[in-house]
Amino acid sequence: MADKVEGVAETAPGMPQLDFSTFPNQIFWLCVTLVVLYLILSRVALPRIATVLSERHGAIQRDLDKAEEMKRSAVEAENTYNKALADARAKANDIVNEAKVEMQKDLDKAIAKADLEIAAKAAESEKAISAIKDSAVQSVEEVANATANNIVDAILPEAADTKTIKAAVAARLKG
Repeated sequence: MADKVEGVAETAPGMPQLDFSTFPNQIFWLCVTLVVLYLILSRVALPRIATVLSERHGAIQRDLDKAEEMKRSAVEAENTYNKALADARAKANDIVNEAKVEMQKDLDKAIAKADLEIAAKAAESEKAISAIKDSAVQSVEEVANATANNIVDAILPEAADTKTIKAAVAARLKG
């Protein structure tokens, strides 16, 4: 059996691709296969791939154009927004200034009214103070006359003249 295995190995050809006697046949079929593969790829696969690439390029270009348009519209919207915001701020400042002017007018009126009330009360207070002062001066004069009269009566009981004492007290109170 060992002989048979050895014999088979000697008579069996090796790999058919490496058999030089079949090279022309292999080269022919290689060329046929490459030509058929080239024709299939150039007529069927490559046009489909080119169509897909063209569609993708068109879609990408449309998306880029749309993005550019949206960017322009966003910039316009931002400019419009900024203008509206500036207008709103200016209007708000005008409203605030008008409110300040109105409040200042109201405040001026209230201050003028308060000043008039204060002046009236001050005049009344001055009258009251003047009346109190006159009354106090009169009371001091009466007390001074009475005290002076009592002192003069205590020291000199016969020489007590009320008119003289009043004149002396009045002269002393005046300065």
